[in-house]
Formats: sequence, C-alpha cells, structure tokens
Amino acid sequence: MSAETSPDGSPQTGDAGPPATELDPEALKLFALKVWSYKMGEVVSLMIHLGDRLGLYRAMAGSGPLTGADLADRTGLDARLVEEWLLGQAAADLMTRHDDGRFELDAVSAALLADESGSVDFAAGAFQGGTPPEVVDALARSFDTGVGITYEEQGAVATAGLARMNAPRTRQTLVTEVLPAVDGLTERLTAGTRVVEIGCGGGVALATIAAAFPNSTFIGIDPSPTAVELARQQARVDSLTNVSFIEGFATDIDRATDDGPAGLVLAFDCLHDMPRPDRALAAVRDVLADDGILLVKEIRCTGDFDRDRRNPLLALLYGFSVTSCLQSALSEADGLGLGTVGLHGDRLTDMATAAGFGSVTQHDLGEPNNLYYDVRP
Repeated sequence: MSAETSPDGSPQTGDAGPPATELDPEALKLFALKVWSYKMGEVVSLMIHLGDRLGLYRAMAGSGPLTGADLADRTGLDARLVEEWLLGQAAADLMTRHDDGRFELDAVSAALLADESGSVDFAAGAFQGGTPPEVVDALARSFDTGVGITYEEQGAVATAGLARMNAPRTRQTLVTEVLPAVDGLTERLTAGTRVVEIGCGGGVALATIAAAFPNSTFIGIDPSPTAVELARQQARVDSLTNVSFIEGFATDIDRATDDGPAGLVLAFDCLHDMPRPDRALAAVRDVLADDGILLVKEIRCTGDFDRDRRNPLLALLYGFSVTSCLQSALSEADGLGLGTVGLHGDRLTDMATAAGFGSVTQHDLGEPNNLYYDVRP
C-alpha cells in the first residue's frame, strides 16, 4: 500500500508518531549537509544546462579571463544574470574566479563543458534541465502499479538528451578503437556486410559506422517513433545513403533482414533496458549469419553491490535506473526488470548461451562506464 499523500503529492503528516529520540547534533549536522548537497547538485545541474543551452561555456572556452560584462557582450545576454550565473559556477568550482573579479574556463573545464566535437569527455549534453512534471507523476505511479514507462513515454527531451550524452565518445572512438578490438570486424565492414542495430535510439552509432564503411548496409530499429525520427534526421545531416531506420522492437529484427542474414548486429546500451532481453537475444540469433557477430555494449558492473560500490557514481546509475532504464524494463507485464546495472558479464553470458550463441568475449577498452562483448554463434 502506498503512503497517503496530499493533492500536491507531498506526504500527509497524520499521527505524529512516537516521541522523537534525542539526536547527536554533530551527526545531524553532517547528514543535513549531505542531504542538502544533493539539492545543491540538482540546482547546479540546472545551471549547467543553462550554460550549455545559452552558449555561455562555448563563449568562454579559450578566451582567457572575462568579466560578466565581457561575457554578456559576447553572448548578447543580460549582464546582471550572467554575473550571477558566473558567481554560482565559481562557487561550484566549475570555473576559476580571479582576484580581479574576472572568470576563466580552463582547458579541463572546457573539455567537459564546451568542446562537444573534440572531447570524448564532453558532459554538458547530459544536463537536460530537469524532468517534466508529467513524467515525474508517471514515475511516481509506477511505484504503485509496478508497471514502468517506455522511453517514448519519458519524453522527447530524454530521447534527445540520451543521444547527445553518448555522441561525443561514440563519434570519436567507435570506428578507431571499438571496432578494431573485435577480430575481423573492420575487414568485414570494409568489404561490405549487412548491419542491424537494435535499440538504435537517435542513430548516432549507426550513422558513425555507416559514414566510415560505405560498402556496408545499415538498418536501425527502435520502438520509439521520436528516436527513429531523430535518427533519420541524423542520417540526413550526414548525407548518408546506406543507412535506414524503422520502428520496431528487437524481436522484430527479422523485418530488417528480409534480403538475407545480418553479418553484424549491434546492441549498444540497450539490452538492460528491454523487458525481455532474453527474447531479443534469441531473435538476433535467428537472423545472424553463422559467421556473424553480435557486438554488445553494456554498463560496467559485476552484479555484486559491494564491489560496484567502488564506482563513485553508482548512486547516479541507480537514479538513471529508477527514472529511465528500469522503467523501460518494467514497461511490459512479464518484464525481467534488469535495470541499469542489471546485466553484468556472467548474466549476459548465461542469456546468450540460452539463446543459442556459442561464445562471449569481453573487451575492456578502458571506458569508465562501459564494457563490450563479442558474442558469436
């Protein structure tokens, strides 16, 4: 049974309960600081979104120290609001405030906050400006019903944000580092093969490979109409003629292989989001050539909470899970509900074996958040 709430969603107080025990003032102070630091993170996240959205970081990158008036002139924005934003950024240690009152975005900060095309560490694209109230309401309802919301239901902002968050590393390392790590894959793509990506999202990965290997044919499939349209736009921007996208689930992959089996199937950061990844793997096996390759990208995790706790961003991953990945994984009644950190290497191997695959080889390419798996018949 859910807790009673007032019409605005806040808990009703009701009975005051038993008398409060005496609290350690120092412990209370430290825990309050921890709690409010998370609220600070929420607010600073919004400031990062505004800095990215308004072009403030880009205007500062490589420009040396600037006053608030200087930055306002460069961006055409209000000087008083810009000055307040700058002070907040300096307070958050995201940039330097010099003794003379000028502000500077150093090279490290610029790599994370401004250099979307040249830095694999660019992160500002992950800051979307908050979750829409209607999506928050849907998330709260899921706790009552046990039924999650799909990526499409999470909204267009989430779809675009996910594509943008993954794009810098994908565009800069997929062709040069990831594909060459898989034995024989680059040669196969160069010669020409049929490639299908399940859960293709905004199409960044597929477009990146399609541009590098014009002799191969690429088809992306995703259940979200918003994501598919975003992927088609990406293909048009890149002037690609060897890639197309269709709406459908991973289990509909046979629609992408009418003209013959796939030589390569990609499953990038998507299996843990699916209600039934086991069925997705079985569907992939049915359409994969006997010498084909399934290349899986999954979250770096072990299945052991204490070991995974070594990741300083583990709480963020669980937050992503509750608000996005697990929601999608529970969006069907019989969903397995794996969530963001639910598909570790051993579980993937067991599922792949049950689906009829013969081998799973893990590739650790040094990415902070992901591992790759070469899965073959």
